[in-house]
Amino acid sequence: MTERQTATDASAGSSPGVTPGARLEVEKLRVVIAENGADVIDDVSFTVRSGETLGLVGESGSGKSTVAVALLGYARRGLWIAGGQVRIDGQNVLALPSNAMRALRGTHVAYVPQDPSSALNPALKVGSQLRAVLRSHSGGAATDERVTELLEAVSLPAGRILDAYPHQLSGGQQQRVVLAMGFSLRPAVIVLDEPTSGVDVTTQRHILDTVRVLCSSYGVAAIFVSHDLAVTGELVDHVAVMYAGRIVELGRARDVFGDPSHPYTRGLLRAVPSAVESRAIVGLQGHPPRPGDRPSGCFFAPRCTFVQERCIAAQPPLVARGTRAHEVRCVRVAELTAYSTAHDDRPVDRTIGSDAATEVLLEVTDLSASYGRTPVLEGIALTVNAGECLAIVGESGSGKTTLAQCVVGLHNRFSGEVRLSGLPVPCRARDRSGEQLRAIQYVFQNPFSSLNPRRSVQQILEQPLERFSSLNRKERTARLIAALEDAALDGEFRHRYPPDLSGGERQRVAIARALVVGPALIVCDEITSALDVSVQAAVIETLRRLQSERHVALIFITHNLALMHQFADRILVMRSGRVVEAGAAKALLEHPQDNYTQRLLRDIPHDPGQRARAALRPISAGAPSHDTTVPAIVEEAGR
Repeated sequence: MTERQTATDASAGSSPGVTPGARLEVEKLRVVIAENGADVIDDVSFTVRSGETLGLVGESGSGKSTVAVALLGYARRGLWIAGGQVRIDGQNVLALPSNAMRALRGTHVAYVPQDPSSALNPALKVGSQLRAVLRSHSGGAATDERVTELLEAVSLPAGRILDAYPHQLSGGQQQRVVLAMGFSLRPAVIVLDEPTSGVDVTTQRHILDTVRVLCSSYGVAAIFVSHDLAVTGELVDHVAVMYAGRIVELGRARDVFGDPSHPYTRGLLRAVPSAVESRAIVGLQGHPPRPGDRPSGCFFAPRCTFVQERCIAAQPPLVARGTRAHEVRCVRVAELTAYSTAHDDRPVDRTIGSDAATEVLLEVTDLSASYGRTPVLEGIALTVNAGECLAIVGESGSGKTTLAQCVVGLHNRFSGEVRLSGLPVPCRARDRSGEQLRAIQYVFQNPFSSLNPRRSVQQILEQPLERFSSLNRKERTARLIAALEDAALDGEFRHRYPPDLSGGERQRVAIARALVVGPALIVCDEITSALDVSVQAAVIETLRRLQSERHVALIFITHNLALMHQFADRILVMRSGRVVEAGAAKALLEHPQDNYTQRLLRDIPHDPGQRARAALRPISAGAPSHDTTVPAIVEEAGR
């Protein structure tokens, strides 16, 4: 990222009256591509008061992170903050010279990145890094009492953590250390950029609770950037829904989530999986427009089912809805019918794979594995039937990924047996036959690192075909086009390169690469953790269709237990390298037996729309005393 000043216009240095209680005021913020002046974000305005949290949500590419870093006076390389104001405690920080802006970072505005490892020096102990942060801004010594206080504030044991290096901590512990750094100087504003992405639900709960308490205790105004609407609904007071660089809906979280007005917000909520019921999730059709290629009028019009000619005549302004502080960027907001979830209540079809329930494809018996002398798995046993989805869930460090890597041959320090279609499979991938390698394919968690950026999609998909088939070039091209179409991508994508694709498109290319050789089993390792809810819904629908049409079996590793309501046939719960509970998905999710499983399910963020609607309507005094679902949701909404 590069540091940029705003354009020198008449408003850049003005000091209008400060909103009472406001710590952060953003007014008409605009960021453009420096080369051609195309809008990346435009007309972004909001206010956050002391102790409040504002959530920025939307699909990938909507401009959330661009807004977030602009609050610190930054813009990504090639971008320019071209206009608007960012006022912290009444001071327009974008009008300050570079040295003054740098002095404000940490003391007045702090940033917590998505990847905590990028913010921690791997060569220094945690205690040294915390002391360095305090010394750099205070100019004096950082006392042990102050450092201990910071760690205790984020629920970490100071004695062990201070002398540890970052790599000796779990991902959740690293994130809480970074939170301690962010709050260490009691800033007026803190920007949290996807701080819970990729962590398990228990760690996620700890992080959310920590942020909530620290913001309230220190009177900090927080910006919470996330693609996960359920997590956002657990934490924020207000929410701004962004699309193609503009805010399309803004208001209290319970209003926006409980009674959404913009068609885009409604579409996002329909893609959120429910933590308490099995219902189909529906992804938005189409893709957000890129900067410089956005349509006239409403940017969402090409994807909107309510579009009319007047929608494309001019860009609609944000207009107030009713008497509440609820604004919507839609010319038809007064005409649209009340939001209904009736169409979301379609039950999930659980017949997929049921006709093959007695055909065992993969069998793992008494599997134990280690890293060096450290045991990781102990006595694991499981089966996967042809055409079914087995979900493996558990906290970070429970051994889920190691188990998956043993199955595919990427981790060979294990004892026990893996059998495919009744035949034993060697531990190492290099010792397996071509047919065994073809039959089990792996889709990695991170689509950005699993695809070679210097190879076209065609070259990426041709590589396994060259290894596992005798097809000629014309036949290979036909096969890879069919695989792309099976993964819900057009055949023309074969000419593109990974850097030209969105995260969801890359993940679908990775799925197509696994599909192209016709596997019997696909191992999916957290493949939706970095995807927004709409893309996640599309990927899940693609996999469900492949189960039905291709009879492909899946091992689906995930932290997202709510997603398993929509997808899994059976679930296996792991803790500390052991299986603590396993069974049919519906029975296990509705009636968990193990205390650990029950705790995981309690920590799942609820559907934000369901929680908000419960908070907006009165609770009947005559409700059955044993039904705690609605009161629990209301209690969460009021926290």
